[in-house]
Amino acid sequence: MGRNTRKRRSPLAVRAVAASAALAIGGGGLIWANFYASAHESNSSPNTTKAAAAQVATISCPDVGQKLTSVPANAKSNVDAELATLDKQITEAYARLASSRQAQANDAGFVQNAILSPLKDKRSAVIGRIKIDFTRVGAAAPTMLDGLAACTGTIANQAQTTAGGQNNGQQNNGGQNNNGQNNGGQQNGGQQNNGGGAATAAPSASAPANIGGQAGNGPVAADFVDITKVAPNVQGKPQKGANASRGTFTTACGVNANKNFNTDNVIVAPGVTNGAHHLHDYVGNQKVNAFSSNQTFLQGGTSCQNKSDLSSYYWPVVRIQNGTQDFDQNKDGGGKEGNVGKILTPVSAQIKYVGSPASKVVAMPQFLRIITGDAKTTTNGLANANAHWSCTGFENKVQLTSQYPICPQGSKVVRTFAFQSCWDGQNIDSANHRTHVAFPDPASGVCGNGFKAIPQLTMRLTYNIAPPTIQNGVVKNAYAVDGFPEQLHKAATDHDDFISVTTGGLANKIANCLNTGKQCR
Repeated sequence: MGRNTRKRRSPLAVRAVAASAALAIGGGGLIWANFYASAHESNSSPNTTKAAAAQVATISCPDVGQKLTSVPANAKSNVDAELATLDKQITEAYARLASSRQAQANDAGFVQNAILSPLKDKRSAVIGRIKIDFTRVGAAAPTMLDGLAACTGTIANQAQTTAGGQNNGQQNNGGQNNNGQNNGGQQNGGQQNNGGGAATAAPSASAPANIGGQAGNGPVAADFVDITKVAPNVQGKPQKGANASRGTFTTACGVNANKNFNTDNVIVAPGVTNGAHHLHDYVGNQKVNAFSSNQTFLQGGTSCQNKSDLSSYYWPVVRIQNGTQDFDQNKDGGGKEGNVGKILTPVSAQIKYVGSPASKVVAMPQFLRIITGDAKTTTNGLANANAHWSCTGFENKVQLTSQYPICPQGSKVVRTFAFQSCWDGQNIDSANHRTHVAFPDPASGVCGNGFKAIPQLTMRLTYNIAPPTIQNGVVKNAYAVDGFPEQLHKAATDHDDFISVTTGGLANKIANCLNTGKQCR
C-alpha cells in the first residue's frame, strides 16, 4: 500500500479548536488543544491580538521519520504507508484531546490514561510493522525504533520556550552559511542580549501559557525585536583559497505574482494532499504538487526567464495578521489550521548560486532534493534550524533566527536562505531528507566525509511590512511565516525547499560559471 492511499483529515467541528489542530509529518509531532478556546480574545482594534492565560495541553511524540536515516528502497513504500498511519494516530489523539476538555479538567490523570497510554500502544504496533518491513527485504531493523512509541504531555508555554527563546546551534553568517553554529548574537530565554533595548521576554515554563496571534497560536510580542537595538552578530566567511570557485549564477524566476500556491510537500509527503499543513509560494517549475514526479517536472513549464531552469523553488508564505482574511481562511493548511491573515507577495526574490571558498564544484545532479531549515523546531529542537531574518540596511550586521525583526520605517523585511552545499555524490534524496547533503566546515569551507562541493543555492526575499508595534506586552500588526499550528509561528521554523530540474546542459553551465569566476545570468 503506497502513501497516496492516505485519507485527508476530517474537518474539526469547532472553529476555535480547528485553529489549534496540528499534525506533524513523519509519524512525530507535537499536538495541542486549547482547553478554553474563548480565552484568546481580540482587543477592540481588529488588528491587535492579545492572549489571556488559557491553559493549553500538548502531546509531544518522537519524530520517527526524522530518526529513519536509511530505509531500503524495496521497503520505502510500505514504510511511507506506516508513517502515514502514525500521522493518522496523532490526528486521532488530537481529536480525543480536543473533545474531552471537561473530562481533563475533572480528572488529572485523564490525558495519561485515556490518550497517552492508548496512543503508545497503537504506535508500538506500527513501529513493529516498520521493523517487519525492514526484515522482509533482508535488512536489519533499526533498534532505536523501540524507544519511539511513547509520547509525553506538556503545557504550551514550555513548547514556546523551547522553540522561541534559544538560538543555539544555528547558522548565522549573514545569509551565506557554511556551518551549523551561530557564534554571535546569542539569544537566551527569549531575551535579546544586545546591551540596550531588550526584546520582550518569552514566557517562563512555570507561568500560564500566553499564546496570542490572530488564530490564537502565535506569534507573541517576545517573537519580535527592534533590529536597531540588536548588537551586530554576523560572522565572517571562510577565506577563499587558491582553488575557490568564485563565480555566481543568478536565475530570475519572479515573486509568485501569479499566486501559484498549495499546501502540499512533494519532498516530505509525496502522494499526500495537504502534506505540509501550511501554504507555499512556488516559483520556477509551475506544476508541483503532492502527486508530481520527476517525469512531470520535465513537463511543468517554468516562471524563470531561463527556460532551461525547470527547478522548483518553494517556501512558506508570510502573512500580516491585521484582522483580514485571505482566500484560504476556511481551508486545510490555511485558516482551518491556524494560518491566518493577509498573504504577502515578496517585493523581490533573488535566486543565486555561489561557489565554494575551498574548491571547484561539481554540477548538481538532476532531481536533487534539498530542504534547508526545519518547519518543526518546537518538536525537533533547533539543530536543523536555518532561518535568517533581517532588514534592508542591516543584513551585513544583524541576522536573526529566533525572532522576527521590527525594521525602521522605509526598511524592508528580508528572509535569507543558504542551502547545504556538500553532496554525498550518490543520492538525490535520503530517508529523512537530510543526510545526503551537508554544510561544509565553518572555518575552512571544506566538505567532509567524502562529500563533494556543489553550487550553493542562496535566496533572498524582501517584503514591504509596516513595522509591528508592541504596547503592554501586546504586538499589533504582527507578521509571521506559515507553519504547523503547534509550532506557534516562531521565526525559527522558517525553511525552504528545492528540487533541481534543468535541461539543455544548464547544470553544467552553472558549475562552469562558478568554477571560472564568471558572473552569469
